[in-house]
Amino acid sequence: MKIEYQYTFSLPRKMVWKYIKDEKVLMKAIPNCRTFLQNTNGTYQAEIDIKIGPLKDVLTLEVTLDKEQPSSYYHLLLKGKGNLGEISGNAHLFLNDQSGSTLLDIQAEVNVTGTLSGAAERIISGGANKGIENFFQSVEKEIKKNLYLMRKGRK
Repeated sequence: MKIEYQYTFSLPRKMVWKYIKDEKVLMKAIPNCRTFLQNTNGTYQAEIDIKIGPLKDVLTLEVTLDKEQPSSYYHLLLKGKGNLGEISGNAHLFLNDQSGSTLLDIQAEVNVTGTLSGAAERIISGGANKGIENFFQSVEKEIKKNLYLMRKGRK
């Protein structure tokens, strides 16, 4: 399945770049995320509760930052496994300045197997962009929260 999406952050690109890879920001932004830890530089492990209709599972994910050009591009590799199936894929993320904001352009390809594949295909074809938008809105909210706390001297 191919996914293409754009999101505009109302934040400068260097700020988005700094926080979009922050494990605490990501853990709070990913719905139903149990854990999200950076194992080595550029490799993250996560456990996420999956609830799609009557289907429930815990998906263990490994996300690897494969390539990057600081503050403008990175390539992610993704693989995950749960009782109901497996997921693998990759994503290209491009960050560009846009009048004081940041335009994030995503081009991804995801493969899902097992019982999760049918549900995932319905979600992708029936509104994945809303889920992606909600995720990036949560990321932006967490970045702004971190900036606010830093300004107040609480972080």
